[in-house]
Amino acid sequence: MRGLAFPLFLASLALAQVSIPFWHTAGPPGDKVLEEAIRSFNESQKAYRLEARYVGDYREAGVKLLSALRAGGAPVLFHGELSFLPRLAQEGAAIPLDAYLKDLPRDLYPEMMRAVQVKGKTFGLPLGFSVPALYYNKDAFRAKGLRPPRTWAEVEEAASRLASRTAKGMVISTDIWSFNAIVMSLGGSLVKDGLPAFTSKEVVAALEMLYRMVQKGHAQARNLAEAQFAVADFLRTKAFMGIGPTTALPVVLAQTALPFGVGMAPLPREPGGGVPLSGAVLVVLKGASPEQAQGAVAFFRHFLDPRRQAAWVRTTWYLPLRKEAEKELSDFLKDPERAALFAQAEVARPWSQDPELVVWYSYLEEALERSLKQGVKPQVALEEAQRKALAVERR
Repeated sequence: MRGLAFPLFLASLALAQVSIPFWHTAGPPGDKVLEEAIRSFNESQKAYRLEARYVGDYREAGVKLLSALRAGGAPVLFHGELSFLPRLAQEGAAIPLDAYLKDLPRDLYPEMMRAVQVKGKTFGLPLGFSVPALYYNKDAFRAKGLRPPRTWAEVEEAASRLASRTAKGMVISTDIWSFNAIVMSLGGSLVKDGLPAFTSKEVVAALEMLYRMVQKGHAQARNLAEAQFAVADFLRTKAFMGIGPTTALPVVLAQTALPFGVGMAPLPREPGGGVPLSGAVLVVLKGASPEQAQGAVAFFRHFLDPRRQAAWVRTTWYLPLRKEAEKELSDFLKDPERAALFAQAEVARPWSQDPELVVWYSYLEEALERSLKQGVKPQVALEEAQRKALAVERR
């Protein structure tokens, strides 16, 4: 019987462990850092065990989660896009975590934690937040004697000078994030008082600017289904500028070597304008036990280790979540280009904290595509999107 004692003891420990099914969306290159954090967390303590599974990118994961919430089989912990959080909170799919957050590091940047709050309650844990960048081809800019644009007028001028019979000055994505980045930079918002604001002056001005560049032949518009072509346009020097999060370049560099220098400039901004804070959050879903919620927060604390944070930032170009991590990143943050990009955090705010936008955004993306790819006047396309969104809201 003595020979059975130790295996039985191990079995009892396994049964006592709190299992936390975890769906995540981290692809290369950040997946290695996240997977190391999961592995080391599981090995560092015996109370909890994360059972991790990759479920695709933000949109794929969101669809899978909604299906699982309806049919059953949803995880305890979900790694999703920030704009998805308000909807999960509104529908009761996410649980508030404030009761479990007493022992978080005190040097966490407060704006990072405010970004995961909905109506004053904390429904998420920030995993990785980014700010936008204006990507540009340094070689092409140098050849034309151009400097990185600091205003939207300079963006239009650069696009004009860079365009040729075989290439465009800029590639424009018609997805809501990219467009909203411009709207925010002009001081506007897609939502006002809980209603769509698709015909506000800043939204109209943003689309009119993009429309001008496309109509003049200075820019190429790509919709979401053509996202891979948008990247290819830039990589193959068929376009020389584009807007994306700071995290986009490390993803590209993990897959290919670039034949030209890539510049990254802060997004041009009008006085009073901001930039979108976007990225990934951890959400504990309904049905989780208090022990599972505690385990999720324990993993978050583990992930916040300064050295692990530094590795995460270096690998992904997400913003550091706590001040202590910056000591480990002093050389990384000394780079002037990188420092200027990360300084945008001072004027960053969540790109969407309105649950309704998840319902409305398809109408706006449709309007962007109709205007930029089919030539419909911006005001007309936006008025139609506004009518459709309001019609849904009134149901």
